[in-house]
Amino acid sequence: MRASPDPKETLQRTIAAIRDAAGRGAQIVCTEELFLGPYFCQCEDHEYFRLAEPIPGPTTTTLMALAKELGIVIIASLFEKRAEGLYHNTAAIIDADGSYLGKYRKMHIPDDPQYYEKFYFTPGDLGFRAWDTRFARIGVLVCWDQWYPEAARLTALQGAEILCYPTAIGWLPPEKAEFGERQQSAWETIQRSHAIANGCYVASVNRVGLEPGPAGGLEFWGGSFVADPNGRILARAGTGEETLVVSCDLSQVGVARTHWPFLRDRRIDAYAGMTSRYLDGEQ
Repeated sequence: MRASPDPKETLQRTIAAIRDAAGRGAQIVCTEELFLGPYFCQCEDHEYFRLAEPIPGPTTTTLMALAKELGIVIIASLFEKRAEGLYHNTAAIIDADGSYLGKYRKMHIPDDPQYYEKFYFTPGDLGFRAWDTRFARIGVLVCWDQWYPEAARLTALQGAEILCYPTAIGWLPPEKAEFGERQQSAWETIQRSHAIANGCYVASVNRVGLEPGPAGGLEFWGGSFVADPNGRILARAGTGEETLVVSCDLSQVGVARTHWPFLRDRRIDAYAGMTSRYLDGEQ
């Protein structure tokens, strides 16, 4: 979806899109990152903290009722207010009976030009998690997490059959001509590799549209997609508003993990260095 500056309007548009998806057969629905409004992290402004809400809270309560009504699972990416001065970039997981299953707090927080997330978000402290829902065991990671194979692996090791990535990624317009194609290709490739390495489905949900801001704003490239356990793209959205409804045969998770037994052959006795910042001899 495109962002709207009015959270109430955006929520209603999102509810309409969720109803449409459910009407087309969707059983698990995932929003883009921070779906209730524009991507405010383009600048550092204390005024934006007023947008945060508790989880569970008003938006999750509304979506819990919707999930129960439609009999679907909803993954909602929100700006969480945990306490005064303590905020997270958080995804709420709601089961098809309307129950709140829990939340994932974004672990990897970027700090790049026009992605000033460290100003707003405390790194997640709930770890990497997976939830049994009515339709699948799902793991949820958020945007910048998608570049880290460790995050995908640790979530898959909890039995996740589908990795969902609410996302807000785009081009800085002055850089698009030179770097745009390779940036988007890298973004898609790394997530397809998570599907292959972990024998699971990956669903990446990105926002769309040009949002005003410094240096021409950000042009979110869309391109939401679903990849199967062999990394094949099953469906890919364009650059405009679009809802993909994609069938995922969960039996293929077992087939992939049996025939490509990466989890079996991991040398867990040899990976101690993974907890080091860099293997240069320093502690």
